[in-house]
Amino acid sequence: MTDGAALYHGHVLHRRLRPAVHVLRYRVLHLLLDIDRIDALALRLRLFSRGRFNLFSFHDSDVGDGKAMRPHVERLLREAGLESDGGRILLLTMPRMLGYAFNPLSTWFCHGQDGALRAVIYEVSNTFGERHNYVIEARPGAVTLHQSAGKRFHVSPFLPMDLAYAFRIQPPGERLGIGIVVSDEQGPILAAVHTAMRESLSDRALFRAALAYPLVTLKVTAGIHWEALKLWIKRVPVFRKPQPPAEVITVGQ
Repeated sequence: MTDGAALYHGHVLHRRLRPAVHVLRYRVLHLLLDIDRIDALALRLRLFSRGRFNLFSFHDSDVGDGKAMRPHVERLLREAGLESDGGRILLLTMPRMLGYAFNPLSTWFCHGQDGALRAVIYEVSNTFGERHNYVIEARPGAVTLHQSAGKRFHVSPFLPMDLAYAFRIQPPGERLGIGIVVSDEQGPILAAVHTAMRESLSDRALFRAALAYPLVTLKVTAGIHWEALKLWIKRVPVFRKPQPPAEVITVGQ
């Protein structure tokens, strides 16, 4: 079995519909990692490391509870009423670039030993250093997943808590697609779409990516604050940050 890793080159498009129209689009770079084969990947590549500085790197503390990833994911699945049989778990996340990373969304694709996708975990992070997990079972045999969950975790000060998420997922293959529509009782407020193309992971590919996406992880954080300023100028209402939920997961459907 291969190390399961790949690069995904893509774009994220955000379109806010109300109370003011606001559109942003930016380029992103993600890694797809088999969580049980990251060490083998680091041995294979010179420009990627696990747990230490490099042009590209991954630290276990960047996701989950900062500890061993498989026990963490399997615990989340159990809490959602799902059982893992030890199948492959793939993580889609932005890598550290020159030591820095911030991931608004990291996505875990949990498979059974038969190779079928069993569940998706959407790990959401905010700029306050908090994380929350939306755990949703995957419909067997679906090429495109349609999933949903109620909002339970504060992300943007320009969105209230009484909202619902609708996810539309094309799992990682040659192409990747993650769409999220945020709605209230009156209908959609915001739509976000991440589309990307796969590239085999090699040192040459990482070097080209570093040239094509200079300081991309830092730009994501800077972009969040810049777009927040523009929303404030447009007089979009600001909502006070609540306490994070006591539960680490929200179970969707």
